[in-house]
Amino acid sequence: MTTALLLGLTLAFESGEPGIMSRPPRNPRQTILHFRLVLRIVLVGLMLAAACFGLFEWALASGASEAAARTVAVNMLVMGELFYLFNCRSLSRSMFVLGLWSNRWLLAGVTGMILLQLAFTYTPAMNVAFHGAPIGLDAWVRIIALAATIYAVVGMEKWIDQRLQLRKA
Repeated sequence: MTTALLLGLTLAFESGEPGIMSRPPRNPRQTILHFRLVLRIVLVGLMLAAACFGLFEWALASGASEAAARTVAVNMLVMGELFYLFNCRSLSRSMFVLGLWSNRWLLAGVTGMILLQLAFTYTPAMNVAFHGAPIGLDAWVRIIALAATIYAVVGMEKWIDQRLQLRKA
């Protein structure tokens, strides 16, 4: 619920892509979820699942409690979604092309989500309520590295797709 509200809803305030009105309209017979978009959804879903389960197992193998491993997995899921959010701002352009600071609502949502995740991870009441445990800096380094990898893979997929579209033209 929190990621849908604080992250997803902020995309409603994203300004239109440059040149959007000069594009031809979408063929009404074409599905909204075209093959490339479904492929991206499956790719991100598989990467998130692999990262969450992988870090959960890594935490357990490193001697962490099940509660700490669970907290690592939840944080991986949220951070993976957070990094992916920046790729969702455009189907074809990088966040660096769009401008990192162009959607203040998105930045406010990201800030709120990070603060909630820190509360989820480190406040005793949340640890009790969600059967979690605080995690160390080493876990955060792995979480951020894998979340950044998800961002980079989707960015690379966009870049490849753009090059393929240019070849067709």
